[in-house]
Amino acid sequence: MRPALRTVLCTVGLLLTTVLFPSAAKADNPIVQTIYTADPAPLVHNGRVYVYTGHDEDGSTYFTMRDWHVYSTADMANWTDHGSPMSLSTFAWADANAWAGHVTPRNGRFYWYVPVRDRATGSMAIGVAVADSPTGPFRDAIGRPLVNNGEIDPNVFIDDDGQAYLYWGNPRLWYVRLNTDMISYSGSPTQIPLTTAGYGTRTGNASRPTLFEEAPWVFKRNGLYYNVFAAECCSEFIAYSTAPSATGPWTYRGTIMPRQGSSFTNHAGIVDFNGGSYFFYHNGALPGGGGFTRSVAVEKFAYNADGTIPTINMTTAGPPQVGTLNPFVRQEAETSAWTSGLETEAAGEGGMNVGFIENGDYIKVKGVAFGNGASSFTARVASGSSGGRIELRLGSATGTLVGTCAVTGTGGWQTWTSVTCPVSGATGTRDLYLRFAGGSGYLLNLNWWQFTPSGNGGGNLLTNGTMENGTTGWTASGGTLSTATDVAHAGSRSLLNSGRTAAWNGPSQNVTAQLTNGKNYTTSVWVRSQNGTPSAKATLAVTANGTTNYHQLTPAQTADTNGWTQLTGTATVSWTGTLTNASFYIETAAGTDGLYIDDASFQ
Repeated sequence: MRPALRTVLCTVGLLLTTVLFPSAAKADNPIVQTIYTADPAPLVHNGRVYVYTGHDEDGSTYFTMRDWHVYSTADMANWTDHGSPMSLSTFAWADANAWAGHVTPRNGRFYWYVPVRDRATGSMAIGVAVADSPTGPFRDAIGRPLVNNGEIDPNVFIDDDGQAYLYWGNPRLWYVRLNTDMISYSGSPTQIPLTTAGYGTRTGNASRPTLFEEAPWVFKRNGLYYNVFAAECCSEFIAYSTAPSATGPWTYRGTIMPRQGSSFTNHAGIVDFNGGSYFFYHNGALPGGGGFTRSVAVEKFAYNADGTIPTINMTTAGPPQVGTLNPFVRQEAETSAWTSGLETEAAGEGGMNVGFIENGDYIKVKGVAFGNGASSFTARVASGSSGGRIELRLGSATGTLVGTCAVTGTGGWQTWTSVTCPVSGATGTRDLYLRFAGGSGYLLNLNWWQFTPSGNGGGNLLTNGTMENGTTGWTASGGTLSTATDVAHAGSRSLLNSGRTAAWNGPSQNVTAQLTNGKNYTTSVWVRSQNGTPSAKATLAVTANGTTNYHQLTPAQTADTNGWTQLTGTATVSWTGTLTNASFYIETAAGTDGLYIDDASFQ
């Protein structure tokens, strides 16, 4: 970790555990602990939530920000650090102030709109960068400001008719209609009237009679347009207005998040994911945090029946986890629910690694589904010192020890090798803590890790469970089975079962030879609807002595088109007589909607 933040964390570590986070196992807000982050802009894409943030430099006494960062999650609990794909140097015409931006996808690309200081004028301007991936790298799309009127906080909304709007402003509020190329616009910027009916009443400031301060976030739900904004500095609270169109007229609706959180600013973003609604914001909750050293956090909420947004308060717990994490596939070390005393950096092997690790530091990974158990643990490590140990603990950083991996010096901090150690006692679904131990100074770097399931059939019985090898191993009990590359839960591919003619039609595999009578099997599979909202489940058809019995392996869960849903469960599989056939398949409780499936395991 950067020395300044590490020093603060070490100094107030006890306070952090006992006061800020009285139950450390539940303290997963803020979502990033390795740096200070601000101004979240969430985006849902291909079954993951990406959040784009600004970066407050350590020890800042102003909004000292030089780059932007990206994080993502599939379960709203464990976040992957994708590093910094864009900085001030991306824009040759800018010289300072990498402030609050927003990313939107279109035309197979991702457009990041940000306010920066124009070197030529010395005033704030809106630039736009573009990338072919949600994690970048991003490049300047036009080589000059897109809008230059001295104001900040861009936000883009694309309406149902395809018209894109760019909103921004402080102290005023503006919009312009973007062209379909997303890097130019038609007409001139239009100033939105800031009336007290539209944006509430501020008292004691004749020059700013309404509550609108900055940070507009415009979206549409059930035909109603919402503008969520930061209100009345300082300290700011989050309020919102609604309108019958993207351009108004706006009606003030009240407070969403009161003034809270040790930061005199706030900045919100709202998305829907896997059937839930999520409210992102920032506060000053990390040690050393405040108005210029902020941290991004998130809460789950539900709209009121009339479409209004309830009051949302900041918490340290964060939202509940969606599904579980599979430890039997490679997991990046920079994926975590919480970290203590370490930092991330670009890895020489590609991607990111966790580094600057000292004795007592740890990584918490939430909701790890060990099922019937794990036999070993493998880690990709490097060390420019004499190394250290990785302790595998359950429940807390001082919880049950289930394995210890020794790491020796590798000759360099980016000289990588893999180490493996035995594991015992890791079963069920538990929070995993990778705790690091050793001497003084930096111990090791960690790139990725993976468990091996226990023997006696403990591994995944499914061939090509990741779907990365096309349809290999899978057949369709009805309809057409094909590889999908445009939608994936993880990796680059999923399977699509289209043209289903009955509810029981679905992707299937024969697992007859792999089954053991009377054994417990844990199932995990991610599903997504191509259309409609079917209720999906995993089933095992077992035929013995001419009789077929059906074992429901997972509870039925609603699949939708907006994100991935995990089907998971544990069931005992048994039969009487001679087993002649066993088929694992995914079906729906009713309906024939097209289904995507990905990352399936049966073990």
